Amino acid sequence: MFRVPLLIALTLIIAFGGGILSSLSALNASVGFGAIRIGVWSAFPAAQTAEADPYAKAHRAKAGRLLYGSAEGLTFTASADDAGQRLTGTCTYRLSGRTPTARLWTLYAADGDGLPLVASADLPTSLNSQTVLRQHDGTFSVTISPTAKAGNWLALPDTGAFSLVLTLLDTPAAGSTGLIGLDMPGIETLGCGNE
Repeated sequence: MFRVPLLIALTLIIAFGGGILSSLSALNASVGFGAIRIGVWSAFPAAQTAEADPYAKAHRAKAGRLLYGSAEGLTFTASADDAGQRLTGTCTYRLSGRTPTARLWTLYAADGDGLPLVASADLPTSLNSQTVLRQHDGTFSVTISPTAKAGNWLALPDTGAFSLVLTLLDTPAAGSTGLIGLDMPGIETLGCGNE
């Protein structure tokens, strides 16, 4: 007597639950299609355009973020060093080299949700192209560490995995023709723990 309604209820729970979980996992898996990768850095130039795929639009709506237009800027993220090892807050890293041509760029460490990590209110948790110290040839080097370092230093909380977010503003790299021959800075692990 209760067998048929119980089977129907169980089927509906599995169908709706499975559908919701698969939709959430698809939204959390990626910003969308059309990613570009340059070394360990990745960006989604089509995510902020009207031609963005449905996953990119849903991801943008779920995050509640206003993204840059294609002529305004491009955001690159890196969650591993040049050797392919995951970035963690217990290690020290050196980001060095050049960025693609841009009027301004910003750099900060972010958690898994893309929110900036804050080590302490009085420590440098972000850098930009106007404040970074450069060598004579225009290259720069930034130490990313939970402990203070001389020169360009980005403070990290002693936490788990994180990613670096490099945003290029007013850059030709944001256009479809500017993606060829981009130079991105390298990320080198200097040591972990007490090394």
